Amino acid sequence: MSFTNFPLRPELHKALQALNFHQPTPIQDQAIPRVLEGRDILASAQTGTGKTLAFVLPLLHRMLEHPRPGVGALILLPTRELAAQVANVVKEIGKFTNFRHALLVGGESFHMQLQALRGGATLVIATPGRLLDHLERRTIMLSGVHTLVLDEADRMLDMGFAPALQAIIRYLPKERQTMLFSATLPADVTRLSHLALKEPVEVRIASDNRTADTVSQFLYPVMPEQKRDLLLTVLRSTAIHSVLIFCRTKRGADNLARFLKTQDFSVVAMHADLTQSQRTGALLGFKTAKYQIMVATDIAARGIDVKRLSHVINFDVPDKTEDYVHRIGRTGRHFEVGDAFTFVSPDQEHGVAAIERFIGRKLPRVMVPDFPYEKLPPPPRPKTFSERFKSGRRFIPRGRSSRFR
Repeated sequence: MSFTNFPLRPELHKALQALNFHQPTPIQDQAIPRVLEGRDILASAQTGTGKTLAFVLPLLHRMLEHPRPGVGALILLPTRELAAQVANVVKEIGKFTNFRHALLVGGESFHMQLQALRGGATLVIATPGRLLDHLERRTIMLSGVHTLVLDEADRMLDMGFAPALQAIIRYLPKERQTMLFSATLPADVTRLSHLALKEPVEVRIASDNRTADTVSQFLYPVMPEQKRDLLLTVLRSTAIHSVLIFCRTKRGADNLARFLKTQDFSVVAMHADLTQSQRTGALLGFKTAKYQIMVATDIAARGIDVKRLSHVINFDVPDKTEDYVHRIGRTGRHFEVGDAFTFVSPDQEHGVAAIERFIGRKLPRVMVPDFPYEKLPPPPRPKTFSERFKSGRRFIPRGRSSRFR
């Protein structure tokens, strides 16, 4: 299958060629023809599979084929970073057109956004909160919207945007095409789909809890007081291009970033307490390799698309099992390979067990050769005689020692 098989505008095919995009991913292959038919779409695919292009391409095609004044399409996303990322894709795909869009997100100049709307933007990419601000001030009209895209819908609901989404939908015409894209399809996303979509075509590329086959996953048992020392050993003994380290809290991310700086690593922190300009600068610095390491909270679990991100390290086990899938999905994207390491202390074993149930597989445990463990964490308590027999000894998986050179 080739992008040339899709009946898209010549300007879009030209942009795809310029970007060296030739073959669609499975989500693009299945979703684009149905979107071009005008069908509502309920799509689920793991992160890094090309969901953005799956709705941007047919959306721009439709708007170029049938141009009309005013806002005709709306794309909603949970965070400023995700919205900016989608806006960048729209800009690249529409580079050979006169297409205009507006990015409406918090932390940016309201006046500049108003100028973009008045300058003829026909596509709006927004976060729910800032869009509601514009609606309440009557600086935007959505009565002409013919296409709505809800991207990362599960994350929007996790962040408490359900009331905002319901309010926004009431501003939209009932006759419209709606696409809902999500990494997972829990019950609350299904309820949202019933509210927003009409007889949708379901597109599921992988099960909701599946992790990418391109990511190798390992657990590193360690006592809490030795986590930092183990992290230094892993960073200094592993061939790392760039690494994204996840912490549970903003304070934990700041403290770990400061510690790594004292160890002469190029590192930057990323969390919700930073200003928009600080977050933009941190992400740009990480993407351009100014920083080799980013220490982040789960605000970065989605929305970071960095080429050659070789490693994701979970310094803390995530509170939600779904977040584990989103975290490690930052590496191994676009058919590249990556590694995901999770540091697990005894008090976090219950979280690991929940993750393993969720993804449907046991994760291998690795002991770092020559690391001066002061005390080995106890293994998870086995539940059956068979499990007790199998867990009677520890070992390092063959072939993994070469990782620590």
